[in-house]
Amino acid sequence: MKTIPGIIITATFITTLTGGSALAQNNEQINTGDTGQSRISILWTSGDPAVAEHVVMPYSFYSKKAGWFDEVRLIVWGPSSKLLSESEVFQKKIAELQEAGVKVEACLVCADSYGVSDQFREMGIEVIPMGKPLSDRLKSDGDWKVITF
Repeated sequence: MKTIPGIIITATFITTLTGGSALAQNNEQINTGDTGQSRISILWTSGDPAVAEHVVMPYSFYSKKAGWFDEVRLIVWGPSSKLLSESEVFQKKIAELQEAGVKVEACLVCADSYGVSDQFREMGIEVIPMGKPLSDRLKSDGDWKVITF
């Protein structure tokens, strides 16, 4: 059976909007994808706290914790860098994601432009030039899925 990422994402978004409790209850129904290695990069560009709280953080967490993907990478890019650097709440959520096995990366150019590269490194975030790695993932032949919020 082939996984249709749009369906998983839509189900996640809808259950997140309804309070998130359906995520745990419906995990087995949603987690019906391929049995092979699966990888996703979640590109977090929005500086909107509601997008971070209700979409980015829960989707990143459950993508790894519920086994929707074998490898999950959250990329902090652009305005999300500023939001993350200023919010202790989201900093704690990033630590929870890392503890769950999500690898967190940040765009070096973006982090430098907000003056937060050192802060991110102290949080265990890999701060690197992301243009090429992201482009490689986008061009990969089905090896990576990439979604942007």
